[in-house]
Amino acid sequence: MVSVLVVDDEVLFARTLAAGLSDQGFDVAVAHDGKEGYRLGRKSGFDVIVLDVMLPGLTGVEVCRRLREESVDTPILMLTARGAEADETNALETGADDYLRKPFSFPVLVARCRALLRRGSAASGWMELTSGDLVLDRRRRVARRGGVEVRLSRRETALLEYLMKSRGRVLSKEEILEQVWGGGHDSNLVEVYVAYLRKKLDLAPGTSTVRTVRGHGYRFQG
Repeated sequence: MVSVLVVDDEVLFARTLAAGLSDQGFDVAVAHDGKEGYRLGRKSGFDVIVLDVMLPGLTGVEVCRRLREESVDTPILMLTARGAEADETNALETGADDYLRKPFSFPVLVARCRALLRRGSAASGWMELTSGDLVLDRRRRVARRGGVEVRLSRRETALLEYLMKSRGRVLSKEEILEQVWGGGHDSNLVEVYVAYLRKKLDLAPGTSTVRTVRGHGYRFQG
């Protein structure tokens, strides 16, 4: 059975969420503060963590950061307040795989959790992708170029994989969003993650891994 950890300090909300997820066939554990969420997240084998940003003890962003620093790679779905773009950016930068703005539809939450599970399942059989001097190790979520290794988040890996497989094609933001995130997000998220990849991969002067095609989208150049 798929196990989910829900970390939210709104007790009634967390219990309602847990009951709904249980009805959908998930095995659910609940924590109501950041310290307990961190303790459970680092010691237990959960398949997905649903983590609120605003938590007592430790914020959700801090919990996420600590888990990633300890190489806990459980997919994390962050819950943020509507319009709190800074929270969303911080969550993604510290290793969250996705975010959902409150209030949200419960079916959307379930769909997002299942999408993260599918990506995690697919990752178990991944090998390497190569384009020129760039190598993507999808299993380890590491990119290598010129003898230098850089670690990638789960979503950065998924984006780079899609770009590499689509080499030569111009991809619109909407297409990338649908294929990598499953839709349901602002297309500016694609710009943010392309910028992350450029910062990590374009190490040598003149290197341009992803080219912007003005008015159309992006093209992977390797």
